[in-house]
Amino acid sequence: MAELFPLFINNILPIALIAGTGFTLARFSGISPRGLSQTTFYVFAPCLLFTSLMQNKLVNGDVVRMISFALTIMLTTSLIAWVVTQVLKFERSLSAAVVLTVMLMNAGNYGLPLVNFAFGSSALAYASIFFVAMSLLSYSLGTMVASIGTANIRQAFINMIKIPSLYATFIALIFSQNNWQLPLPVGRAVELLGNATIPAMLLVLGMQLHSATWSGHILPLLSAVTLRLLAAPLIAFGLSPLFGLSTPAHQAGILESSMPSAVLTIILATEYNTQPDFVTMVVLTSTLLSPIVLTPLIYVLGAAR
Repeated sequence: MAELFPLFINNILPIALIAGTGFTLARFSGISPRGLSQTTFYVFAPCLLFTSLMQNKLVNGDVVRMISFALTIMLTTSLIAWVVTQVLKFERSLSAAVVLTVMLMNAGNYGLPLVNFAFGSSALAYASIFFVAMSLLSYSLGTMVASIGTANIRQAFINMIKIPSLYATFIALIFSQNNWQLPLPVGRAVELLGNATIPAMLLVLGMQLHSATWSGHILPLLSAVTLRLLAAPLIAFGLSPLFGLSTPAHQAGILESSMPSAVLTIILATEYNTQPDFVTMVVLTSTLLSPIVLTPLIYVLGAAR
């Protein structure tokens, strides 16, 4: 137990402090997270992904394995969540909300900085690939789940191909395979923008959690949080050996799989009116409870070094 406290202080508390700063900003200044969120999504995150892939020299096989692992985790957890909602006989909209919050984890705002703090830049490169896979699924299957059967497939596809990090991945792989380098001024600019990603994501996380409101639905809430924080890590541990992940990929993949529900689920639920208050409460509750699971998980994964 004594070993867990320093892990919490060194890895999770810094995240909580920056997110708390974002929460305070939203509470007392009224600043909207939308502008910073869009800047992070369209500028900072692609630059971080490009820099991480270039510095760690991941080959195509590493990328394919991590994307396959991430997609398998998300599809498996969403299927289990759907079965649970049917057994417990949740109404249709609530079922969709539970599946959405279990399927999509906070691999960006929370996952990337935590992986970086806990396991360093090598694991961060794999975590960035995991984040790309989650983004792809968010804007395709996530959109369809949120709209509970009324999604416009064409619009979902358009949203998916507009993800900047997808193109940053392809460009970085091309550069890496050919041993190309960006011109020095451009490379430094990309690196500086990438360095802004993690603090910006954490500020956005805190600002968006400020909007959380209680919506009731205790059993669905417990179901979603339990599946996201407890079932997902167990599934990830079981699947990791099947994909032949290296140690940094194993650490990044399992830690990312164990993240609380993604803030993006609030945006999707609001857009399609799929129990947005409930989804916001799942995000808040799973985020607040996550240190209880993530602290010992970091300890266990650290033993794999």
